[in-house]
Amino acid sequence: MAEALKNMYNKEFLNQFAQKVRLVYKPFDIGGFIGSTIDDTWDELKLMDRMRKITNSLAAYLPQDYANALKILFLIDETCVGFPYLFFPNFVAVYGQSDENWELSMKALERFTIRSSSEFAVRPFIKRNPQRMIEQMIEWSKNDNEHVRRLSSEGCRPRLPWGDALAMFKNDPGPVLLVLEQLKEDQSIYVRKSVANNLNDISKDNPLMVVEIVRRLKGLNNYTDWILRKGCRTLIRSANPEVMSLFGYGESVDRPITTSAILSVDPLELKIGESCNLKYKLCIRQGEPIHIRIEYGIYFVKSRGKTSRKLFLLSDKIVPGGKCIIGTKTHRWVELTTRRHYTGEHKIVILINGCEVASTLMKLNL
Repeated sequence: MAEALKNMYNKEFLNQFAQKVRLVYKPFDIGGFIGSTIDDTWDELKLMDRMRKITNSLAAYLPQDYANALKILFLIDETCVGFPYLFFPNFVAVYGQSDENWELSMKALERFTIRSSSEFAVRPFIKRNPQRMIEQMIEWSKNDNEHVRRLSSEGCRPRLPWGDALAMFKNDPGPVLLVLEQLKEDQSIYVRKSVANNLNDISKDNPLMVVEIVRRLKGLNNYTDWILRKGCRTLIRSANPEVMSLFGYGESVDRPITTSAILSVDPLELKIGESCNLKYKLCIRQGEPIHIRIEYGIYFVKSRGKTSRKLFLLSDKIVPGGKCIIGTKTHRWVELTTRRHYTGEHKIVILINGCEVASTLMKLNL
């Protein structure tokens, strides 16, 4: 996806943006700005690298005084809306970190995030002064604007995609939780999604802490319950027993969840790029209705012959006791940017609430 997104930064886009700057700042050298941005290295640059290149070129052709440069950006930011304009907050992150510019930079990040997003730009400030920045984010968490409140959560995610990891919060997410506490009942789905993603990040390094949060908050508020469920998705995928119990999934402590389970694959042998059909029949134990999560997993063969299991969700629902569930699923063995296939025998399994209940084998060829 990043490969496609990077193409939004092209000569046409840069020219349209430069014309906006020129309207409010006559000395702006449009040709020089575009020429210094799209140079011999441009084609090889990734998305975020292109964004930073635009930032640096912009700084070269705006007033060298940081405050005066921001004044120009403030004059046009209302017409610069969306993801492509991440270089506005990035300009702040690169050139506005000094103590003397702190207040102005916070104002700029708050302003720019409303029309684009400052989630990446706040991270250098966090690394520079974590305590001061957490205090700022707590303040943002109380803002009337949902974009600003989302920034307070998204910006301090320990594992923000495309962003630098925040090692201090991976080790101790306590400061982050002070921010999330302010947002745990937020009415905006936009904010709640960010809070859930942040909690999910935390669960990867501090699962016990997240389990305790669920114990403390579950059932107190519908919005909070939604956040907790989304925020525990990694723990649920890994079938963390405490989390599975807290969210009401059926257990197999006293007896198995299924009385029988069958899985088949057709064809048994295929080539990379082709598809196979999975068929399964799962008979649930007699008794009360039970909450089950059905997944299929593939032990993908890796480059050196070892295998690594990847799970795919089929359904997550409450079913009556004694019910037999029959289903089919087509799996495509196409090459992806995130997954490369290798030939060999692959094991395919069906899981219920994290437990493998049936398996079969198929062979992948060139």
